[in-house]
Amino acid sequence: QVQLVESGGGLVQPGGSLRLSCAASGFTLDYYAIGWLRQAPGKEREGVSCISSSDGSTYYADSVKGRFTISRDNAKNTVYLQMNSLKPEDTAVYYCAKLVDGSNCPTELYDYWGQGTQVTVSS
Repeated sequence: QVQLVESGGGLVQPGGSLRLSCAASGFTLDYYAIGWLRQAPGKEREGVSCISSSDGSTYYADSVKGRFTISRDNAKNTVYLQMNSLKPEDTAVYYCAKLVDGSNCPTELYDYWGQGTQVTVSS
């Protein structure tokens, strides 16, 4: 059974940091690209970052470039999103998602999603 389990969200002050984790099961992570997406209340869902399955290339939305870093640990079957210099506008539910077989970053088609983890940036 394919599952993506997210953790690491919470409340943080502006300028602070959080590290999100996405633990995968039911498939071998290194064969697939994984994306992080977010959705804020009243806003459309947007892609935040993606890490490819081929050469490990990483991609970031302009709004998070220089602040967020995506990485993967294939031995642990886990993808991470390190978020630094957080801003109130980063507040959202963050999801990790598995790209379908044959798809890769930055063009992303997803077939499985995590449950989402809440990130709140507020003073």
